[in-house]
Amino acid sequence: MHDQLIPAAKPLIGDEEVAAVERVLRSGMLAQGAEVAAFEEEFAAQFLRGRTTVAVNSGTSGQLLGLIAAGVGPGDEVIVPSFTFAAVANSVVLAGATPVFADIEPVHFTLDPEHVRALVTPRTKGVMPVHLYGHPFLVDGIEEVAAAHGLAIFEDAAQAHGASWRGRPAGTIGSFAMFSLYPTKNMTAIEGGMVACADEGTARRVRLLRNQGMETQYANEIVGYNNRMSEVHAAVGRVQLRKVAAWTAQRQRNAAVLDAALDGIDGLTVPRVAEGAEHVYHQYTVRIAEGERDRVREALREEHGVGTGVYYPIPNHRLPSLTRYAQGVELPETERAAAEVLSIPVHPSLTDGELDRVVSGLTATMSAGG
Repeated sequence: MHDQLIPAAKPLIGDEEVAAVERVLRSGMLAQGAEVAAFEEEFAAQFLRGRTTVAVNSGTSGQLLGLIAAGVGPGDEVIVPSFTFAAVANSVVLAGATPVFADIEPVHFTLDPEHVRALVTPRTKGVMPVHLYGHPFLVDGIEEVAAAHGLAIFEDAAQAHGASWRGRPAGTIGSFAMFSLYPTKNMTAIEGGMVACADEGTARRVRLLRNQGMETQYANEIVGYNNRMSEVHAAVGRVQLRKVAAWTAQRQRNAAVLDAALDGIDGLTVPRVAEGAEHVYHQYTVRIAEGERDRVREALREEHGVGTGVYYPIPNHRLPSLTRYAQGVELPETERAAAEVLSIPVHPSLTDGELDRVVSGLTATMSAGG
């Protein structure tokens, strides 16, 4: 057993972030000011080709406000993956609509366009695909289904800062997109989210919804929430924004090392990148042969000091909070992925020695068998 565990994910906070927080605290301006406005503009310029972007207090808030701004509500259905974090379906429910669970394709773990097509009804308002693990969803297929049935696309880009599909940045594909700035993401604002909007009308509605329904103080136009981002969080995010490109390049280099070392090992499948996709490796997720995943995970931790993650062990359609929306649902690829996926460290703070330990530990563990 190694003395120090290699974590599956690791936030990177430096002196610049600390200085930014102190600067804002000393300024006396703490809520929804110049830092937030600058962060919105800089984020949009770096990732979204200038698409109007609204900062909020979490990715989940962004998802909910985006749905409401898009007109999703009672009586509507939104097709979502079950193989993802529960916030996706939760946001649909909180908007008053019904989540409809679709299966994933088995290679990249993103929504299967043909299963989405089979689930469309007259009540279907849109589809919310997830750019999972930093790999974009299969945009061509989802767009074809959406166009054929007049559906909106609502992007979950929580894990996809800088990812792209055939040159189109994640976050510029749907009528809105949500990015998360949680500590484990490729960049962080400690907590927070961004909503990228395809048009100014949607952006204005999101701005109203995040701030009690008002743009001018005390002139409340609609019933809204308190989902603002603070100046402190925005200041941290602005610093991280200057670093994330280099971190992404390091994630991609680490992934290339893992690909070369692990591809071809019996019982293990490395992640594949679709033609035309840029993967930003929020996670490096392998498949472990059926029934072996938990043994491998325990051995990596106990014998090699390598932390791992399982994203996600319980499909949404089997969560007690969501089963009432999933009567009779059968999602075989989702179930298989939940039993086989394992995310191993790929984050940019890995040293060469730690990366070697991840490789040697996984290689040895797979060779040992069950």
